Amino acid sequence: MSKLDLYVIKEGKKLRCGYTTGSCATGAAKACTVGLLTGTIPEYIEIDTPAGIRLKLKVDKPTITEDFVSCCIVKDAGDDPDVTDGIEIFAKVSKRDDEEIVITGGQGVGTITRGGFWGKKGESAINPVPRKMIKEEVSKITNIGVNIEIYVPMGETIGKKTFNSNIGIEGGISIIGTKGIVEPMSEEAFKKSIYIEIDSIRNNEEDEIVLYLGNHGEKIYSEMNEKVSGVKIANFIGESILCCYNKGFKKITLVGHIGKLCKLSIGAFNTHSKICDMRIESFIYYLSLLNAPHEMIMKINSCLTSEEALKIIIENDYMKVIKDMIKGCEYRIKRYLKDEDFDIKVVMYSMDYGIL
Repeated sequence: MSKLDLYVIKEGKKLRCGYTTGSCATGAAKACTVGLLTGTIPEYIEIDTPAGIRLKLKVDKPTITEDFVSCCIVKDAGDDPDVTDGIEIFAKVSKRDDEEIVITGGQGVGTITRGGFWGKKGESAINPVPRKMIKEEVSKITNIGVNIEIYVPMGETIGKKTFNSNIGIEGGISIIGTKGIVEPMSEEAFKKSIYIEIDSIRNNEEDEIVLYLGNHGEKIYSEMNEKVSGVKIANFIGESILCCYNKGFKKITLVGHIGKLCKLSIGAFNTHSKICDMRIESFIYYLSLLNAPHEMIMKINSCLTSEEALKIIIENDYMKVIKDMIKGCEYRIKRYLKDEDFDIKVVMYSMDYGIL
C-alpha cells in the first residue's frame, strides 16, 4: 500500500491526505491495461487527478490470464476517518473488437436503484468523475477498445456502513471522488477554517459573501459570473451564516443542492445525513400547503432522493413548491438571525435540471 506524501495542517496538527476510491479504480484500470498490452503489470502506476496532483499508486495482486488482466489498489484515506480505508479496489480488463472503453461495476460496487445524478437505474454506482478519469488515463496509453470491470470484494459489507441506501444505492460502495484526493479534517477544524476564510474576506472590506455547500455549488455560482468572494461551508449552514452576520456582512448568498437546502427550508441548519434526513418530508410539507393531490404526495413519499422527488414535481407542473422552498430557506435564515430585514439570497440547484 503506497502512502501519499501530502499533508494539511489542522488545529496545529499535521494530517496526511489520502486518495479516493475513484483514484484507486483509475489506477487499477490503467495498470491492468498496461499488463494487457505488455504482458507485465507494473509494480507502481501513476495517474493524474482533477486536483492537479499526480499519484504514484502501489499495484497489488496482479493476475494475467489468456482472457483478462486484473489487479487492485488499496484505498488509503490518509488521516481522514473513512470506512473505506484499507479496502481493495480491483479492476479486470479485457480486449474488445472495437475502440470503445466500456466501464462496468462488479462484485461489491453498488447498484443504482433510483435514477438521478449518480446515473440511471440499474447502473453501477461509479460516479461521472471517476468514469472520466478511467477513460482519460487508459486513453493515454492505448487506442484499443477494452472492457473494464471495477469490483470490490469487501464492498457489500462496507456499503452497509455508509449512507448509500438513503440515496438509492444498494449492494456495495460507490466509486466516488470529485478531486481524486481525500483531505482529512475534523468537524471543529473545518469550522475554524471556514471562520478564518470568512474573516479574510471581511478584512478586505467586502460587504457581500457567497457560501457554497460543496464543490458543485461553487461551480454553479462561478458560471453565473458574479464577482463576489465565497467560502465552502459543507453542512455547517447555521454556524457559517451567524459568523458572517456577526462580522458585519450586509448580504449573504447561499448556494446549494436541493437535497441540502430542502432540509434548511423546514429548519435544519446542519444538513449532514447523520444529523438529519428529512428531505422527502420537506417536499411533503410544502406540497401539503399547496393542497397538492394525495396521489402525488404518496408518490413523493415513496422517493428516496430529492432529485427523484423533483422530477415528479416538474412532471406535475408544481414548480411553485420549489419557489416556496427557496422562500422558506430565506425566511428560516432571517428568523435564525432574528433580523427580518437582512439581505439573504438562496440559489438552489439540481444535478439534473441546473439552477431552479
